[in-house]
Amino acid sequence: MRALLLTLLVVLSGQIGTVHAAQMAVSALPGGVTIYKPVQSIRERRFANLVQQKTDFSCGAAALGTILKQAYWLDVDEGHIIEGMLAHSDQDTVRVQGFSMLDMKRYVESLGMRARGYRIPPESLHDVSIPVVVLMDIRGYKHFVVLQRTDKDWAYVGDPVLGHKRYKFDDFVKGWNGIIFAVIGPGYDKGNALLNPPDPLTAKNRVNNFQPIDDAQLMEFGFIQSDFF
Repeated sequence: MRALLLTLLVVLSGQIGTVHAAQMAVSALPGGVTIYKPVQSIRERRFANLVQQKTDFSCGAAALGTILKQAYWLDVDEGHIIEGMLAHSDQDTVRVQGFSMLDMKRYVESLGMRARGYRIPPESLHDVSIPVVVLMDIRGYKHFVVLQRTDKDWAYVGDPVLGHKRYKFDDFVKGWNGIIFAVIGPGYDKGNALLNPPDPLTAKNRVNNFQPIDDAQLMEFGFIQSDFF
């Protein structure tokens, strides 16, 4: 019981400080034999396999980076992608409005890959078998995320700011602009981790509900208001 409590405290400490994945010694076998149990902070699990957004205009770069790293195993990070996209975009526009799908398309094509934006009906999302970038609209705030997969009732999203999220499918559709941005190229990993997102962290999934967020929270998360779509 004491070992389980200690494990829980280590995991929960990820909410109040920086805790990295590690192994914890647990004396659980007869004779005092020690085994090692991997532990992971809540924050690490929330952002597992995702590129986190570090600036207020780079959600597109982070979302694109997540797909390039996990689905194509490219050695890229947010900084490299921002630099690459800025080379093919208007920097003043980016500072005000953030990156667009056109900026992402130009960058992907500079890597020798293909990128396409498709407007599809909501029911066709169930036929999409690869992770794609989508644009969400939350009370007028535009935000790029990775749509990892959908099933009948749920849409699983990798958010560069909020981490792994699971929305009721109908709620996801309400906030989605109807376009998917797909990256196509050699070396695609059909078993990539994005297609198997982690289960929600809360038993009742309260954290993962699609709930209204006030303007102050959105600005704190780094969202910027934009009308470029």
